[in-house]
Amino acid sequence: MAVRLGIPDQLAGAPLARRLAWVTGARLFFLTAVLAVIGAFYLRGAGSDTVSIKIGWATLAVAFASAGVYAAVLRSGRGLERLALAQLVVDQVTWTVLVYLSGGAASGATSFYGLTCVAGAALAGLRGAGVAAASGGVLYVGLVTALERAWLRPPLDQPAALYALSRDEVAYYVLVTLLMLVVVTLLSGYLAERLRVASGRLVLAEERADRAERMAALGRLATGLAHEIRNPLGSIAGSIQLLRDSPALSDEDKQLCDIVQREAARLDDLVTDMMDLTRTRKPELDDVDAAALAREVVALASSTGRGGADVEVVYLGSDRVVVRADAGQLKQLIWNLVRNAVQASSPGDTVKLELGADSRGVLLSVSDRGKGIDPEARERLFDAFFTTRSHGTGVGLAVVKAIADAHGFEIEVDSEEGRGATFRVALGPAKAAEDQPAA
Repeated sequence: MAVRLGIPDQLAGAPLARRLAWVTGARLFFLTAVLAVIGAFYLRGAGSDTVSIKIGWATLAVAFASAGVYAAVLRSGRGLERLALAQLVVDQVTWTVLVYLSGGAASGATSFYGLTCVAGAALAGLRGAGVAAASGGVLYVGLVTALERAWLRPPLDQPAALYALSRDEVAYYVLVTLLMLVVVTLLSGYLAERLRVASGRLVLAEERADRAERMAALGRLATGLAHEIRNPLGSIAGSIQLLRDSPALSDEDKQLCDIVQREAARLDDLVTDMMDLTRTRKPELDDVDAAALAREVVALASSTGRGGADVEVVYLGSDRVVVRADAGQLKQLIWNLVRNAVQASSPGDTVKLELGADSRGVLLSVSDRGKGIDPEARERLFDAFFTTRSHGTGVGLAVVKAIADAHGFEIEVDSEEGRGATFRVALGPAKAAEDQPAA
């Protein structure tokens, strides 16, 4: 499975379940208020046993009963999109009943069809608004046709004059209502899309502000720790090296010295990573031979740590590939990816660093044969201090992401559990051979 990490797609607005719950509650309140208004103005003086009163009460009862069904589905968390679309259709059926009770084709309740279109856009974007408009239009035209052809009689307790319209009047009301549905659908769908984009940008801006705040705090901590840790760390590493060279030490003692040196180097790498992560230096772009940097990193990794012991690091690719980048930062990016791959590998494994080209331009990839990346961890893979290893710090990949973002590089992670991982970085277009400076 591949996970692309450029500018992340953001889910705009509240989750669908929360929006559904809000719309369900609002529609119950609104429907109760509408039925009260219809009762006050259209059914005034009607007995409690009249047809309109019975239909009104039945409609209200069905609305509250359906709300219970919605609540049960919401609690289960399954089929929410289908529930949202079904609720829109049920609402249009409800408004059609109200239109029938309050004048038929000329009823002012036809405006409620548009209200459901707006709710549909809020729930499911243009698709939701379209479903609401289509169902509302079909139901309204069906009701008007049934009344016009006497397939359905007006309520006996309503004034007959309300329903006695000429064909021209009926055609006028139908066209106006359908035009209203089209306009409201397009407008609400457009506004919902704009709101989704704006909400996504707001979420992204909040994440960036939160990240900047965390990085500022980390920077203050790293600056203080760099001096306090590195000075004694240098003394420890130097003293251990002198001690290890002593001929009086046994092989077991020398192995213990190697462990101390390795752990001291790991602490030094951690301080370096923290400093790199908190520094926000703008890349100084120049023509850089990425292949030469890659070979330097492989040589360094092959002579230090596990890369010089039980994990082989190899370079596969072009001899010369020139890209626009900051040489120091690009080397740091490659080094962190290789070091991460070595740490994820088992003894005897091979880490491959490749440099080639595809449709996006120069492509750098680092592959390992470790245990892979858990699907739940992929979304947080580049977060500072998030790690899947018991001895990891979660800083190295965060530095990679920061450098890639500063350059506009795109990172892609391909991993299957138990089959290792491959990190690919698109470095942009390569310079044409005639434009590349001589070696």
